[in-house]
This record gives sequence, structure tokens and C-alpha cells, in this order.
Amino acid sequence: MTRLDLARFPRLPFLAQPTPIEPLDGLMRHLGAALNGVRIFVKRDDVAGIGLGGNKLRKLEYLLGAAKAEGADTAITVGAIQSNHARLTAAASAQAGLACELFLTRSVPRQDPDYTGNGNRLLDDVFGATVHELPGEADSLAAAEARAAELKAEGRHAYVFPSGGSSPTGCLGYANAASEILAQAEAMGLTFAQIITANGSAGTHAGLVAGLAAMGLDPVLAKSFAVLAEENRARAEVLEKANATLALIGAERRVSPDDINLDGRHRGPGYGIPTEGMLEAVRLVARTEGKLLDPVYSGKAFAGLLHDVRAGLYPSGSSVLFLMTGGTPGVFAYKDTLAGRGA
Repeated sequence: MTRLDLARFPRLPFLAQPTPIEPLDGLMRHLGAALNGVRIFVKRDDVAGIGLGGNKLRKLEYLLGAAKAEGADTAITVGAIQSNHARLTAAASAQAGLACELFLTRSVPRQDPDYTGNGNRLLDDVFGATVHELPGEADSLAAAEARAAELKAEGRHAYVFPSGGSSPTGCLGYANAASEILAQAEAMGLTFAQIITANGSAGTHAGLVAGLAAMGLDPVLAKSFAVLAEENRARAEVLEKANATLALIGAERRVSPDDINLDGRHRGPGYGIPTEGMLEAVRLVARTEGKLLDPVYSGKAFAGLLHDVRAGLYPSGSSVLFLMTGGTPGVFAYKDTLAGRGA
């Protein structure tokens, strides 16, 4: 099988690779016959040595690698108040010796102290980032670009990247992960019927699609559950970013809408708003495995996985792989919801 070679792209090592792939034995014992003979594995991209871990580190390896290569002294990015990406950008920038500025929007209709000052938002300050808070409707990327221009006028050099680190350069992280997963599966004697992830800013899914396509494999092996944009918009974003990543890699192949395997049915009322399926998934994995899904991304995506398995989507005896993408600090921003005390 062809492996992906991305060695020509600058990269900083933030995530110990390969991250482990583990069976969810406790969960499978608990679910029993409801699984219809399907085996569930997780890839532990939530495990890392800096910033409490998470999938954004794969993107940041290439984003901050590019920033350092072009002589930047500051990293600037955007996200919501409880952005995992922002928290990890702050942590990775600290390790890389870069200043960090974050432009965070109030995208979720909550003003309580748990949401506005705990979890990821607390850690942004602990990791030393300069935080600019904006209204939910603000164009945070435009504000970030304007700040970069101010820094340039002062003789500084800022490297700006979008929400979730989901630029073509950032998506290289999950193109590389696709190759890593296939090598691990081969070594473990496994064939995965599906690789499943949450879809926020579309970069994780787009990177997986690009990596699979560049290696000559079927991109529909990667499936995501939308948690931010509605289904049609999320699908279009994955398609656009996957093709931009393929162009950056230098692959001849491009993907079509039929190559994008995406489900928007478990998003609920909107980004960051809890659902019953998410609550079940977070509690079930915590109480059978001692592992934490986050309430914004992986909790909703795992709810989608559980739905599909229970509905018999996968043949008996097949194996599916779920990406544990981190987001643990977000649990503390949703403590009342998770404890059963309301939103």
C-alpha cells in the first residue's frame, strides 16, 4: 500500500506519534447484543504531552512549523470562547517560543462563569495568550488579520490561521494521520469499516479524505458527524478543504461530493448546545471505560456512532475506529449539564 510522504513540509513535533489505537472492551461488554457483533476501537489523539492534548495538535505541527520556517514571532488564530484549538495554539506557541494572540467570539448563547471563564478559556490565560473577546457575529478572522497588520507596522511578523487550524497546511496533519492509521491497522491485523470523527471546522475530516485519496483509497472510509455547520454547508467545506489539501500535497486526484461521507443528524439545535444523545455518549464512555469525550465535538459524534451501530449500519464482525479528539477542558464548562442540573 502506498504511504503518504509529507517530509518536505516544515513540522514541529507536538504529538507523540503514532497515537495508540485501543479497543473499547468495557463499552462493548456493556452494550453486548446491541452491538450486533461490531467492534469499536478508538484512536487516542486526546493523549499528548502538552496543552492537555487533542486533535488540533496534528494541525498545529504543520501550522507552527510553517510559521517558524517563515520567521514568524507570533501566532494568531480565532475560535469560540471554549475553543480547543485556541487553547492548544496557546500551549503549542509557548513550547515553540512564539507569542500567541487569540480572537474569540461568543458563538454560544451562554454568559455563565463556567462557560466564559472556566475550561479552555481559563487555560488560554494560563498558557500566556493575549485574548481578544468579540461578539458572536464579529468577523474574527478579519480582526486577526488587522492585528497582524498592526504588528507588521511595529516590525513584528505574525502568522495567522483560521478556526480549528483548518487551512490546507493544517489539514496536512490529518492527511498524515490517515497514513498512520492504515499502518497501525495493518500491524494489528485489522481492517476498519469506517474511520469516524466529529466535524467542526471541517479540517480533520478534510485531511483524512485528502490522505486517503492521495494514497489511492476510497475517501468514504472517513465519516464525520457535523457539530458546527448544518449538513450541506459542512459537506461543502470538507469538499473544498480536501481538494485544496490535495493540491498542496501535489496529488493529481481530486474528490467529488460523492466522496464526502457526512451526517448532520446529531448536531442538535446548534454548536455547543447539548443533546440527549451527547449526554448518553459522554456518560456511557466515562462509566464503562474511564475515558472522557467532550460535550461539543466527540460527544455528539460518538452519539452518531452509537446510533449507526444500533441501527445495523455495519455488518456483524466489522471493526470501526473512532477518533478521540480531546477537548477535555470543555467538560468543566458544561458541569451543570453533565451533572444533570440543566444547561
